[in-house]
Amino acid sequence: MASETEITPTEYISHHLTNMVTQVSDGSFWTLHVDTLVTSLILGFVGFGLLWWVVRGATSGVPNKRQAFVELAIEFVDDQVKGIFHGNRDVFVAPLALTVFVWVVLMNAMDFLPVDVMSWIYEHVFHLHHWRGVPTADVNTTFALSISVFLLMIFFSIKIKGLGGWIHELLATPFGIRPLWAAPLLIVFNLLFNLVEYVSKPLSHSLRLYGNMYAGEIIFLLLGMWAATSIAGAIIGAALGVGWAIFHILIVLLQAYIFMMLTIVYISMAHESH
Repeated sequence: MASETEITPTEYISHHLTNMVTQVSDGSFWTLHVDTLVTSLILGFVGFGLLWWVVRGATSGVPNKRQAFVELAIEFVDDQVKGIFHGNRDVFVAPLALTVFVWVVLMNAMDFLPVDVMSWIYEHVFHLHHWRGVPTADVNTTFALSISVFLLMIFFSIKIKGLGGWIHELLATPFGIRPLWAAPLLIVFNLLFNLVEYVSKPLSHSLRLYGNMYAGEIIFLLLGMWAATSIAGAIIGAALGVGWAIFHILIVLLQAYIFMMLTIVYISMAHESH
């Protein structure tokens, strides 16, 4: 018979997937996921603090390993921006792409930390019963990032084309407004077409990253449950966990790369006229 303290697989997964929340107003919508916010901010300060520290001590001679690694990362991102964005990329777009790539990689990489070990640390060291350590496995994070890019896209569209030019583009593309007798119907079709495009961008941008990281988190939890069943299960679960972690390196980097590339594409499209 199971002991009273033994938890079911459903309770185990539910515990690890429950955020630490705080209520800021009435209604279920007005809650803050404290773990997501705190972890994201810490990773941001740590990641870009390290970049600042390395760049601040950069020399023109033979670079050390840290400087060479940072230079390769910056050059890699700059090459991706150069291939898509044809304006002055050094002012905003390239730094934005670097920020997105590094930050998302760090948030994704939190999935490599052993979930049960980290849960024990959160519980017994920091006295936090619920704490999710992977910010990008929280849909609020990915939506916040994608909506930020979406707002930047609208901002640059208005800045480059003017408010009138942006509104004209919404109403006149892709079908045009001629002949004039069909203009009202064409405007409706154009507006609906553009609204679908505008809505689909933040949705696809955010859900792709969230879905992959959430699925990866679930797989780690399932392997953790298998490892807890028996000694043989622990051996097999550990072996599969190592294999999945190695494969997950590709997912972590690839999803950050895709998120960065879509950011560049959307900002680049905002600078173009139809």
